[in-house]
Amino acid sequence: MKPEVMSGNHTRLPPLNALRVFWAVTRLGSLRAAADELLVTPQAVSQQIKLLEDTLNIRLFERKGRIIEPTEQAIVLSHFVQAGFEEFAAGVRRVSNSSYRNRININVSPYFATRYLMERLEHFRDQVPGADLRLTTMINLKDFAADEVDVSIQWGFGTWKEYDVALLVRDPKVICCSPALAQRISTASDLTEMTLLHPVLARSLWPKVLRHLGIEVNEIAVEVEFQDAATMRRATISGMGVGLISKLDALVDIQAGQLVAPLGIDGLTAMDEEDVPGFYLVVPRAHKRAKVVAAFCDWITKQDWAAADDIA
Repeated sequence: MKPEVMSGNHTRLPPLNALRVFWAVTRLGSLRAAADELLVTPQAVSQQIKLLEDTLNIRLFERKGRIIEPTEQAIVLSHFVQAGFEEFAAGVRRVSNSSYRNRININVSPYFATRYLMERLEHFRDQVPGADLRLTTMINLKDFAADEVDVSIQWGFGTWKEYDVALLVRDPKVICCSPALAQRISTASDLTEMTLLHPVLARSLWPKVLRHLGIEVNEIAVEVEFQDAATMRRATISGMGVGLISKLDALVDIQAGQLVAPLGIDGLTAMDEEDVPGFYLVVPRAHKRAKVVAAFCDWITKQDWAAADDIA
């Protein structure tokens, strides 16, 4: 009887040794070369390949004399097996190499990094002197495994259900435009005639704002999106359209005379909290088992990030 691979909704993995042999044969292109690398006989390699084929109930290699060629299924499987063994290697390095033990790789929204985090990061170093911090700034949530990211701080609405998520601080917006454009906006309905600007990650924000103002979403005229909030802010100042600017930045630009809030600085303060974006700590639950990651999560969630409002 062939071993069952599927059990309910769970996949029963084949023997790890069979996968290791399969990966060697796929990389090296022959049973003998794989046997030499693994320090076993070609017969032993052939037995492991047959075991894997029987387990998966598929043919992995076509034998043509002394030459073997991977089937389409084998080529697909090889990519996943390669990724799996690379993950194993990364995990082994992480726990065995002392230089990795106190390392924490943090992926942070660029805005949060510059506006909130950088000025306070040394406080965490004071609490955990041995921590080796590696900081990257990206607007998208990175692949925690593939990119070796321990924790991430993301802008959004807290919708990452597969991870532990904690709100750090809200990011309230102000409807802003250049002084010239402001002369064409006297009521909220005038927004439907304007070009509306937003970052790529905020495609749902203008509809939320317009609904809050009592405007049908299908009345939006023109939208332009930008890769990040900083570029959108510059486009708003240049007069390209009406932008939703973070309140901290809006206050600075309005005071400088570069922007105007045609519907008032506090025009969106009554929005439902669930419709107001914010910066969230996002972390796989298992990553908190590492002491340095747990310490960082504990520290960052206890900070009063709203106090940064005083900077503006």
